[in-house]
Amino acid sequence: MRLKKNPKIDVGRNSTIYFLIGLNIMLLFAWKAIEYKTYDKGLVEEEIVDIEQELEEDIPIININTPPPPPPPPPVVLAAPEEIIVVDDKVDVVETLIESSETSQEEYVEERVVDVVKAEDVEVVEEIEEETEVPFAIVESVPVFPGCTGTNEQLKKCFNDKVLEHIKKTFKYPSNAQDLGVQGRVYVMFIVDANGNVVNIKTRGPDKSLEKEANRIISELPKMTPGRQRDRAVSVPYSIPIMFKLQD
Repeated sequence: MRLKKNPKIDVGRNSTIYFLIGLNIMLLFAWKAIEYKTYDKGLVEEEIVDIEQELEEDIPIININTPPPPPPPPPVVLAAPEEIIVVDDKVDVVETLIESSETSQEEYVEERVVDVVKAEDVEVVEEIEEETEVPFAIVESVPVFPGCTGTNEQLKKCFNDKVLEHIKKTFKYPSNAQDLGVQGRVYVMFIVDANGNVVNIKTRGPDKSLEKEANRIISELPKMTPGRQRDRAVSVPYSIPIMFKLQD
């Protein structure tokens, strides 16, 4: 008769499973050993923050002994006179003579004669009226350029046209400015005074020679009928630019 082994007590029946479990455990330990990291303790700097507690000092309260205010001055008591002198009601009063300040008719005539004599020696000073300037845009009657007629607006337009025509007719480009190639705009301002004359010519431009030429052109403007404001001749300022440009 052949003997059979009991499978429950067979030692090698689960050996494969135990081998795989052990292999996995060993692999786990090996992986952990590879991933394990170490650090050099000498490179680690330890910083210690020392926070000191702020001490709050109590400021002692000092009582300043202020002296009391001085007492008020004692009231002034008027003492009664020691002796009372009784005066009589009847006292002779000396009347003061008041002279009249009015002048009699004879004295007035004499004073007038003296005044007349003195008035002959007084020099008569004539009053000088200040010259008034009214801008060209708002003056009631603009200065009239010779040959212009019509309403105030028409006279304004005619004035502008005549001034431009005069500039074109008398314009001469300075030779030294041409040689140097100087060009630009010169702003000119002048006044037509209460007598109709062109005065106070002022120029501002890029070169003195151009300013001098602009001054010469405006100074040759003819005498005009002066502008009027409230039926009175007034001075009227006027400004115009003159362009100096060289041809290419």
